[in-house]
Amino acid sequence: MTSLFALLYLGLGAGLALAQENRYISDTQYIPLRSGAGNEYRIVHRGLPSGTRLTVHEESADGEWARITTAGGDEGWLRAQYLMTQEPAESRLRRVQARAEQLEAQNRELGEQVTALQSERSELSTQVSDTGSNLTQVTEELAHLKQISGKAVQLDADNRRLAEESESLRAEVDTLEAENQRLQDKLQSSAFIDGALAVLLGVIITLVVPRLWPKRRRSSGWA
Repeated sequence: MTSLFALLYLGLGAGLALAQENRYISDTQYIPLRSGAGNEYRIVHRGLPSGTRLTVHEESADGEWARITTAGGDEGWLRAQYLMTQEPAESRLRRVQARAEQLEAQNRELGEQVTALQSERSELSTQVSDTGSNLTQVTEELAHLKQISGKAVQLDADNRRLAEESESLRAEVDTLEAENQRLQDKLQSSAFIDGALAVLLGVIITLVVPRLWPKRRRSSGWA
């Protein structure tokens, strides 16, 4: 019997369609995959789940069976009535739900990122405000330092000028002190000489002047 079915299969091979197209397992739960186009052939796969994408290579002459391969590499025959040109609604629903869950997770992640960015933005705004305040303070301090620096330069120039004037005055004072000392010495010498001359003059007067006057004769009381 098996040989007969094999011969029939080989005889019908020329009548099989050659076009390949993608189809899907219908909403039926599991479809067995057989080694040939008939229920008498052995099952090579216990059941392909609903929504499985298949590549149809050919169909039997009566159109009831189709030879397919799966993305996983399984190959065999199954009833064409379980194939659909579009993905089953349940499979699409599962895919849409999975996509929705994925988008929801991404939305939550984006929400967390937005919250973190808002927090970072607030922190940066605070830092910018603080930096602006610090910049204003530093600018004021710099202006003050420049003012002080300008005064310091002027003070340094004044100090140098006063130092030079002080040195000049000190030299002049030294000169005046030396001249004063010389004059004092001269005055002391002149006073000494004048004193000596006065003493000498007194001695001369004492000794000489009496000699310049004639002596008076004494009158006699007997005359």
